Amino acid sequence: MNAKNYIPDLSRRNLLKFGAGVVGTGVLTAGLGSQLISPEKAMADNDVSPDEAIDILMRGNERFTKGRSINLNRDLIRLATVAKGQKPFAAILGCADSRVPAEIVFDQGLGDLFVCRVAGNVATPEEIGSLEFGTLVLGAKVIVVLGHERCGAVDATIKGAQVPGQIASLLDAIRPSIARADGQSGDQLENTAKANVLLQADRLKESPVLSKLIDEGKLKIIGGYYDLDTGKVTTVS
Repeated sequence: MNAKNYIPDLSRRNLLKFGAGVVGTGVLTAGLGSQLISPEKAMADNDVSPDEAIDILMRGNERFTKGRSINLNRDLIRLATVAKGQKPFAAILGCADSRVPAEIVFDQGLGDLFVCRVAGNVATPEEIGSLEFGTLVLGAKVIVVLGHERCGAVDATIKGAQVPGQIASLLDAIRPSIARADGQSGDQLENTAKANVLLQADRLKESPVLSKLIDEGKLKIIGGYYDLDTGKVTTVS
């Protein structure tokens, strides 16, 4: 499966062909606004390379930022298909912030992404174990550690906030990123949030399971930074 095949041809001629073909199978298409199922994505599939997986994600984000989301794989047909099993092509270690939903940000649907979300997108043992499962067992080809603009957890860490309960464990996991960003020009919060992305990516790479997949060319781990104002994801390195 080639990454470029993920966007269907929506020309008038092909819409008519699609409509004629699916009526006989009982699949209804109600006008141009309907959600069409791409043949290439009729079933959950992760038969792509790590680079192709990254390309699919970034092109999905580009569609999202331009208001051109396809919103494939979000209907009852897809629901029934992936109920039988999952093969997500990508995994996300993202922040629990309600403004950064990975499937929407990357214009993906049911069964496409294996998502772990935790405040500050920190790589805890539980998150690492989950991502080991999502890659080794389920076959995701890329892990994106996705930080974001104006992250509250990072901001609280910078300010040395005194917090109750288990919140402190999250800030402890982020704290080393402050030193990583020290001396950089620009906004401290943004610099530290990006440094935290790289810190957590490095922690993932320490996993023997994930590092073996990387060495075999089956997996890439990259950093991403989400702009709350534009919806754009940029890579962090």
